[in-house]
Amino acid sequence: MSASGVTEAGQYLTFRLGQETFAIEVAKVREVLDLAPITAIPRTPEFMSGVINLRGSVVPVVDLRLCFEMAKTQSTRNTCIVVVEVLLDNESLVIGALADSVEEVVDLEPEQIQPPPRIGTRIRTDFIRGMGKRDTQFMMILDIDRVFSAEDLAMVRSQEPARAGEAAA
Repeated sequence: MSASGVTEAGQYLTFRLGQETFAIEVAKVREVLDLAPITAIPRTPEFMSGVINLRGSVVPVVDLRLCFEMAKTQSTRNTCIVVVEVLLDNESLVIGALADSVEEVVDLEPEQIQPPPRIGTRIRTDFIRGMGKRDTQFMMILDIDRVFSAEDLAMVRSQEPARAGEAAA
């Protein structure tokens, strides 16, 4: 039985947060960046690390570990920023997400994706589209549009114009 909404084969970018492997649909990923200097923004939620300058555009960066109630991301040589596109009120928003490391792009068939478990996960299951299985490894396939609440994304979006001049400097 495949997870709800996953009826076609798809490609997923896999990445690690701690010991866990996560995946995001490749179609939602804009690019993967080496860790760049992040400009902190005062009075934002703890999960928001700040903003980066991406070719002249201000891109908010969030710490997914904090969103999932894990310890804050520690910078290593493998730490990177996965730039994704999420939908907020039918409007596209570009966000960078810190990851401990990016692994690979995998192809998964619908029969390789199971519904998310009802218990036993560290994150709320409404964030998870399904559990992908490849060989003996499981990965949590995130519904990146649902990882953040509408209020969280509205706050991130409201920070962009105010900081555009500072981040570009």
